[in-house]
Amino acid sequence: MSTSATAHKLNAQQKLILIDLFAALFCVLFGAVYELFSHGVYSYGMLYAFVFPLVLGVLPLLLLTMLRAPYPNRFARSVYHAGIATLTVGSIVSGALEIYGTTNPLTLVYWIAGGALTVLGAAVYLISLSESRKQIAICGHERH
Repeated sequence: MSTSATAHKLNAQQKLILIDLFAALFCVLFGAVYELFSHGVYSYGMLYAFVFPLVLGVLPLLLLTMLRAPYPNRFARSVYHAGIATLTVGSIVSGALEIYGTTNPLTLVYWIAGGALTVLGAAVYLISLSESRKQIAICGHERH
């Protein structure tokens, strides 16, 4: 492989940022097309579904990159992003139901499950940070 080919490879964190950006863009386009055919009826759930992958996905990853914080482990990333996906889908489903002029109490499950998964993923990341700092402190203490 040439140097120019390897220089353009993205790391895992950059790929995840791009995935979240594409998810947000998809939600914007999906909401726009859906509401184009909704006969002038709109829903905030459909309009703002893009906010979840953008604010909960892209912004924290950019913040971690800027702060040069450790990248979350696979489990924390998976659970956290499952929460973002659940919140996004819940927003779209709620929006579609609102546009059709109905509601369903089961949509509350999306918000509860999405919130719980997102909080759990963030908690796992923070616990892993705490554990790694403890391990560094113990290893550093044993050397002296």
